[in-house]
Amino acid sequence: MASQPGDDDRDGAGPEGSPLDALLTDAALGGVRRLVPVGPLGRLALGLGRHPLAVARRVGGLAATLAQVTAGRSDIAPARHDRRFVDQAWSTSWWFRRRMQTYLALGETVNGLIDDAGLLPAPETRVRFAAQNVVDALAPTNFAWSNPTVIKTTVDEGGRNFLRGVRNAVAELPAPPHLPAMVDRSAFTVGGNVAVTPGAVVYRSEVFELLQYQPRTEQVRSVPLVIVPPMINKFYAVDLAPGRSLVEYCVGQGQQVFVLSWRNPKPEHRAWGFDTYAGAIGEALEAASAITRSERAHLLALCSGGVVATALTGHLAAAGGSDRLAGLSLGVCMLDQSDAGTTGALATPRALRAARALSAARGYLDGRNLAGVFAWLRPNDLIWNYVVNNYLLGKQPPAFDVLFWNADTVRMTAGLHHDFLGLAADNSLVQPGRLELLGTPVDLGKIEVDAYVVAGMADHICPWPACYATTRLLGGNVRFVLSTSGHIAALVNPPGNPKASYQASDSPHPPEAASWQRDAPRRPGTWWEDWDAWLAPRSGPLRAAPRTLGNRAYPPAEAAPGTYITEP
Repeated sequence: MASQPGDDDRDGAGPEGSPLDALLTDAALGGVRRLVPVGPLGRLALGLGRHPLAVARRVGGLAATLAQVTAGRSDIAPARHDRRFVDQAWSTSWWFRRRMQTYLALGETVNGLIDDAGLLPAPETRVRFAAQNVVDALAPTNFAWSNPTVIKTTVDEGGRNFLRGVRNAVAELPAPPHLPAMVDRSAFTVGGNVAVTPGAVVYRSEVFELLQYQPRTEQVRSVPLVIVPPMINKFYAVDLAPGRSLVEYCVGQGQQVFVLSWRNPKPEHRAWGFDTYAGAIGEALEAASAITRSERAHLLALCSGGVVATALTGHLAAAGGSDRLAGLSLGVCMLDQSDAGTTGALATPRALRAARALSAARGYLDGRNLAGVFAWLRPNDLIWNYVVNNYLLGKQPPAFDVLFWNADTVRMTAGLHHDFLGLAADNSLVQPGRLELLGTPVDLGKIEVDAYVVAGMADHICPWPACYATTRLLGGNVRFVLSTSGHIAALVNPPGNPKASYQASDSPHPPEAASWQRDAPRRPGTWWEDWDAWLAPRSGPLRAAPRTLGNRAYPPAEAAPGTYITEP
């Protein structure tokens, strides 16, 4: 893959990082550079020094607010969705109410001071993110002596909760990413109660296994569906427990389903990069088409897998192979890295170079570190919540299949890490001809196959407006759907949830995401059903379901979920 960030950029000069390169840089270098952004903090001090009157007004306002809090006349309250302060004591006890209001007032003042400093957008975002992490860490809910739920539990249990908490901490914190466990992993077994949809491995290479799933209908759609999971996660996000499995749903709708199961790479696989993984997707398409006797196949690609699959689609368009695809579906996938949001301001060219060097020395990027980076994007929900639960209350984390999958991390090869950093820092995928894949320049505008793009409204990893930008990049007809869920919940979205809904519109896409959101009608249910209705007319005529999986050229090797999924 030919695309490199400008190595001549100085630290802090030129464009700041994009979301993907920021995440991958943090995963390689650790969180200190994110939590202590030395350069932007210096600019914050200079900015505040230039506005002494604003600082004085802000400090005076804090003093007045704290006086109201002390007198019991303050109406400061947490945000409606802030789950930290749900205990009734925060509103009924004069002591805890004042503790909470003092904390909230200090947080508002910190944000106000950052506003007053007049920083440029990228340094401001870095400072605000670091400051918010510190503010979140200092919440009174995170300490035993100022959390009413912990105090009650300690009294009721005579302090035994702390003994259990110490045992939990000793078991959890020594291993990367040195964070509290989010899930009780003992409750799940891959192939036992997750990833259990019947199927077989019909092809195995050094890079991946291809799983084909047993049809459940008498007739099947003639065009197969090939699902490409992220390279930084295991595939069974699409095959969780029965009733919550996208694979199970698809075979129930008459789809012939194939899924790539990526190998967990080791140091000797350090050279695997964009070309390697794109070539693997091409092999999977060829195998699925041969097994189903179809000249075309659908691609559903998720997150980072969607980036590579889209680049491959651009390669096929340039090489005259577009007729191999019947449709391209992308889930929580961000092709345009320019809408950086919070994470995009966290990487600098110097940090990118250091991150690339570290992964090259190891041969891979540890997936546990990347999981830690994702957790720090939502520390109240994904870190401090479990600090309180596991260590202060002494409880075990919940047994939840999505969190089990999230904790089942894989490594990323140094080659793929290098290529993603280059693609994200330069935003080269959206620049016609800038990215070269498998020897071919990629131009997304030449992708004329119909596309279906789904994003999550609460996605903190791939912000939905950035996903919406895909509607402007692809040359074919694009249907954009916005689920009410977050990054993973948007994918694990089976029918039957009365709270589920999504937005979709049959009108042309306006340039601005906000305009689309304002006008797109909200529909009850899940996007799975909308997507299936979109797939059906693009899937060819029905035919009799095959009695066996694979064929003579691709014989079944073993039952799904295969071998690679359990390799350490």
